[in-house]
Amino acid sequence: MSKIKLKDVAEKAGVSKSTVSQFINKRYEFMGKDTREKIEKIIEELGYQPNEVARSLKIKKTHTIGVIVANILHPFSTYFSRGVEDYCQQHGYNVILCNADNDPFKEQSYIKMLQMKQADGIIIASTGKNNDLIMKEIERGFPIVLFDRHFKDFEADTVLSDNYQGAFEVVEHLIHQGHRKIGLVIPEGQLLSMRKLRIQGYYDALKKHDIPVEDAFIKFVSKHTALLQLDSLCNGKNKPTAIFTINDLVTIEVLNYLKQNKIKIPEDLAMVAFDDLPMASLLEPPLTVVAQPNYEMGTAAATLLVNRIESKNIGNYVKKVIPCKLIIRESCGLDHSKEQETASNA
Repeated sequence: MSKIKLKDVAEKAGVSKSTVSQFINKRYEFMGKDTREKIEKIIEELGYQPNEVARSLKIKKTHTIGVIVANILHPFSTYFSRGVEDYCQQHGYNVILCNADNDPFKEQSYIKMLQMKQADGIIIASTGKNNDLIMKEIERGFPIVLFDRHFKDFEADTVLSDNYQGAFEVVEHLIHQGHRKIGLVIPEGQLLSMRKLRIQGYYDALKKHDIPVEDAFIKFVSKHTALLQLDSLCNGKNKPTAIFTINDLVTIEVLNYLKQNKIKIPEDLAMVAFDDLPMASLLEPPLTVVAQPNYEMGTAAATLLVNRIESKNIGNYVKKVIPCKLIIRESCGLDHSKEQETASNA
């Protein structure tokens, strides 16, 4: 059986090839409802499949975008990517998901691969090590949206959560609960922009309440150093009464350490965390957290990118900062009936 062609659809529908082409490309402005329904029915009847390669060359779009996440193991990346995918699916775009592992070499190879595949644009949590390449692509008009990280050395469409305000509010909550000795646990490695903002929120909340920062209460932790660093934090003569962990991976390390050492929350040590782990509300006791708007960030980034691709008068570069949410649970000593949610200000 010979392959069904566009002209076969046009002949059976009694319309021109250009009308069928307009239907396929969703240009319905000058097409009546009856014509659209007829073409749709005949395409289904004949089993016509458009030549997407030829179509992409003609309209200079592949309706494909790339998303480069820092670490696909983070729940943040999962929910963010789902937000992107849902928006793109509704607007006729396919998504290629790439995991850079915070590795500049992987990141660069993914950027080049997506361009070779003629992706229409890229959403990226940049490591900061390929910013010259990203800047050049933006300057030549290639649509790119940054998310989760902000860089002062160039302008781009950017979507962020309000990391500073989220950290400030959760530390201030501990202070209102009577804590004056508050530990801060930070992942080892590059101090990315969102981590710097969370750290600054911690410092400023203490400063507002005239509480001195104690260097001994600030620990940088990895999977390999967690035991040593947390022993130093929790077993010294001067130890904190509460701990703030600034991302989900160090939260898990701290929870494992506390369980292994039979340190009870909140009786022995209060705890709050940045990022609402899926298990946070199921822990005993449930964990007080700053929840990022992960899914909303994904839809916001996809909206910016698709608008930029389709040139919908987006104008100057947009920096969108979405509020986090403080979710108060029992890990600070509150009764479960008092669990509440308060929205952070943008």
